[in-house]
Amino acid sequence: MDAAVIGVPHEEFGEEVKAAVQLENRDHAGPRREHELIAYCRSRPAGIKRPATVDFEAELPRTPTGKRLKRLIEDRYRQGRESRLI
Repeated sequence: MDAAVIGVPHEEFGEEVKAAVQLENRDHAGPRREHELIAYCRSRPAGIKRPATVDFEAELPRTPTGKRLKRLIEDRYRQGRESRLI
């Protein structure tokens, strides 16, 4: 239904790419669907742009006008941590 790709903290690399995905049917979420989505992305953007992991969300945060708020998704993973990237 919807997705957002964000950078999240990673101990070794500073950041890694993560996809937050809202499925039409939440019952389809799980490791198998995560594997399918990552495999699909392998044939698309450059390696550094592909998500390493996928988290399934019930709903992605939006403004009242419908704009997706990626910053709120990123904040869930940062929790006071800053990126080591310059």
